[in-house]
Amino acid sequence: MNEQHIASAFDRDLEAIQGILMKMGGLVETAILDSAKSLGDRDVELADQVRKGDKAIDALEEQVNEEATRVIALRAPTASDLRTVMTVIKISANLERCGDYAKNLAKRTTVLAEAPVVEGADVSIKRMAREVQLMLKDALDAYIQRDDQLAEQVILRDEDVDQLYNSIFRELLTHMMEDPSNITACMHLHFIAKNMERMGDHVTSIAEQVVYLVTGQMPDDSRPKKDRTPYVTEAN
Repeated sequence: MNEQHIASAFDRDLEAIQGILMKMGGLVETAILDSAKSLGDRDVELADQVRKGDKAIDALEEQVNEEATRVIALRAPTASDLRTVMTVIKISANLERCGDYAKNLAKRTTVLAEAPVVEGADVSIKRMAREVQLMLKDALDAYIQRDDQLAEQVILRDEDVDQLYNSIFRELLTHMMEDPSNITACMHLHFIAKNMERMGDHVTSIAEQVVYLVTGQMPDDSRPKKDRTPYVTEAN
């Protein structure tokens, strides 16, 4: 009877933590789309909202970590339950990084609002952002549903994001060669596209954690990366 009570308490605690995680995921999805929209519309106010909103995402990650630590300390979860708690912690960390990248994108939007528009770049980046957001939605759905097949599909879709990034990189390179006055704007846009590509990597990591949670094994890491650009620009 006591074991049943402990199991029930663990389930309630986990449900509460998952609620926080899903709220965090929703905020990150919104940040991804809003950051791209602020760029396309040159909407500095929306970009500022994205930057300020990152604090809420950070606070939720801290809350997930605190609650998960409390559950481990008080409930002494079994091996499988502990794997679930650790998965939640890892997913929240990836969500927090996606929020950081969206914030950095919004910072660049403020700069680009004063620069000439580079033809086609905003549309391509918005398309890339939409793909990453949909991947994230499906990855979180896969977690809630414990659907490793859906998670595997998300992992494969990261190739599409890589290909979109490579296409944007080539477009920006062409603009810079044709008109050197575009160099500054194109460098900022490349930074933004690279941030989007990195978001895709973190979403892929979330999906990989789902596969591990369901199957007990990490997915095969033989999938080649499609990012063939000669250098990498990291988020600050």
